[in-house]
Amino acid sequence: MQLMKRLLIMIGSIVLGLQISGITGLTAGNTSSTSAKATQSNDIGFSVAAKIPANQIDQHNSYFDLKMTPGRQQQIQTTIYNVTNAEIKVQTAIHTAYTNGNGIIEYVTPTKHYDPSLKYRMDQITKVQGPTTVTIPANGSKVVTATVKMPQATFNGVLLGGWYFKRVTNKVTGSVKGSMNIANQYSYVIGMKYTTGSVPAPQLKLDTITAGMQNYRRGVFPQLRNVTAVIVPKLTVTAKLTSKNSNKVIKTFSQKNVQLAPNSVYKVPILTGNSRLQAGTYHVHLVAKNKDHRWSFDKDFVISTATAEKYNKASVDNSGINVGWFILFGALAMLIVGLIGFLLFFWIRKRRRA
Repeated sequence: MQLMKRLLIMIGSIVLGLQISGITGLTAGNTSSTSAKATQSNDIGFSVAAKIPANQIDQHNSYFDLKMTPGRQQQIQTTIYNVTNAEIKVQTAIHTAYTNGNGIIEYVTPTKHYDPSLKYRMDQITKVQGPTTVTIPANGSKVVTATVKMPQATFNGVLLGGWYFKRVTNKVTGSVKGSMNIANQYSYVIGMKYTTGSVPAPQLKLDTITAGMQNYRRGVFPQLRNVTAVIVPKLTVTAKLTSKNSNKVIKTFSQKNVQLAPNSVYKVPILTGNSRLQAGTYHVHLVAKNKDHRWSFDKDFVISTATAEKYNKASVDNSGINVGWFILFGALAMLIVGLIGFLLFFWIRKRRRA
């Protein structure tokens, strides 16, 4: 029964992934951006553009890349363009950037937990003025304003976040028993990067190591912390998990192009796959490096019997199902069903003409 529930969850995730549109965004550490104004063919129905202020560090960047000073207050603005023939509603919010479980800087989905080294959050020093949901007239535009209040204390480094915009769809007024109502969500995010004082050299630390799960897959998760107010880009992270009881290498891990947000933590996913978690003492050797820096860490930790049993029982790895093959077979099945429907349509049409 538990296996069936997990399979249903995976199936639902795949179906939602096929039906919900992807998010168009921007990484503040790069120079890519949302378009200034979408065309009539824009399926999202709206676009956004930053109104670049005078204290922009690089005028070529179309996100907010601002030079700030302690105690500075200013207003920043974005323009929302409606490219449809009907008025729309757009919800807006300021988010603080962090490093997600894939080793990517996240601007879209807020987190509930921030690294203790983060002194000032973007969503606390930048506030949207007026209603957070605005109405934009058909084929029109509206300017939205936010107020920035920098802390009075001296601060060296980078504050990072995103100005998030999501089109509000009409609520589903009814439902059919046993069915699933799916609403598309369309959104943009404009990066926000405030630099004040001098930018410090990055400093990484290896914090606690715990057993756990990611996407229902069991593993071990060393917490790699960026404790400085600076983006750490293009890291290659490698790790080796060894049993202290047997000196056997249990699992190795390697990932390229990891991006760490300022003052954030990356839970490095050393997934154990078909190898069940065993109670005991373990050692992790972890290296993080880019072209300018290299960090090496070694740390012991313990997995208890209760913890091992908990994640072994809950993991989908027990099923022996390869999710990649599962997705491939699902796509093939959808293709076959579509082909059968196509042939059936022409067969019925031919019968009617006969």
